[in-house]
Amino acid sequence: MASLARRLVTLKSYQRHLPLIKQVRCLNLQEFQSKQLMADNGIAVQHFKVVGSKEEAASVASKLKVDEYVVKAQVLAGGRGKGTFDTGFKGGVHLTKNPVEVQGLVENMLGNKLVTKQTTKDGVKVTKVMVAQALDITRETYFAILMDRGHGGPVLVGSPQGGMDIEEVAEKTPEAIFKQAVDITVGLTDEQAMKMALNLEFTGAKQKQAAIQMQRLYNLFLKVDATQVEINPFGETDKGEVVCFDAKISFDDNAGFRQKDIFSMDDMAESDPREVEAARHNLNYIGMDGNIACLVNGAGLAMATMDIIHLYGGSPANFLDVGGSVTEDQVFHAFKLLTADSQVKAILVNIFGGIVNCATIASGIANACKSINLNIPLVVRLEGTNVEEGKRVLAESNLPIMSAFDLDDAAQKAVASLSS
Repeated sequence: MASLARRLVTLKSYQRHLPLIKQVRCLNLQEFQSKQLMADNGIAVQHFKVVGSKEEAASVASKLKVDEYVVKAQVLAGGRGKGTFDTGFKGGVHLTKNPVEVQGLVENMLGNKLVTKQTTKDGVKVTKVMVAQALDITRETYFAILMDRGHGGPVLVGSPQGGMDIEEVAEKTPEAIFKQAVDITVGLTDEQAMKMALNLEFTGAKQKQAAIQMQRLYNLFLKVDATQVEINPFGETDKGEVVCFDAKISFDDNAGFRQKDIFSMDDMAESDPREVEAARHNLNYIGMDGNIACLVNGAGLAMATMDIIHLYGGSPANFLDVGGSVTEDQVFHAFKLLTADSQVKAILVNIFGGIVNCATIASGIANACKSINLNIPLVVRLEGTNVEEGKRVLAESNLPIMSAFDLDDAAQKAVASLSS
């Protein structure tokens, strides 16, 4: 019965923790970076300039010859238009036809913290502001390309109802969602692109324009090893132009070695410093609000470990997946990262050694504990490849390490250690 309960807990954990897992080492580009990437690949976006200083702000409007300007703070958070700066200035998005006002708007944003519904209560410091061409959108649609496991390749997703959450459209009017799988060996054909454009209710010359933009977006999708390219809104203007007004691009982290130029765009200025430090050592880490630190190999085992801690009344302090090719040095840095968190009161190591060598983990643990003078409870559960050697290393280390024989035992000992 207990085994069944554990399996059910683990199954539910995949659903509950999936948004968390998707955050691990995720490359996030600012809006202007995504638009520049699209513009460089022949995709229609608004004309824009980016400024990072008051001096640049003074001349940006004169360099951008447009009828109306939209001034947008560049932070990795939604709700910018309704946000408030720590100075009291309202709104991270403003429209103006007066080029003189552009400088003042930019200066009110640069160097100040913007608070939105998606930031922390302290907000995020604005270091870049985009000044772009404001266009009148007469109609908004939704278009995306994503890698879909069920179809074994890219899938087009579109809806004539754009400018809103696609999840809401799917829930209320699922018939307004159109999908087309793309044969990766053939590519996005003219026929497929024209059909999707028609589904999005583009007609006449605009149907052809939309189809061309879709094919260029697909080419970009492949070129940059994207897992998703989402355009919302994918709209048309009062002058009959089809334009990508806003974009979100997600990248395959495994392609980082191939996409060095793109991954170098991520300055991580808005990232949790602990996540940045973990990434330096090829560790997958996300901080949480509990007090039992977890060091695990594999995302699925990590989720199960967090859930079993909850099951026995504890609360995990983090998600930390060391992966399958972990080294002693990585284990050392993982321990430094965990113990640097003042809210951590115990550490649970849960390793199932398939690819991972348990002796490597054990040696890393022993060396780390001696180097950082660990003074909080440590529970270790090892199983799998070279496990007996790993247990010997820990036993001969003369360190106060609590060994566990299975996941239940490990979680119970970690939770109990908090009250001992």
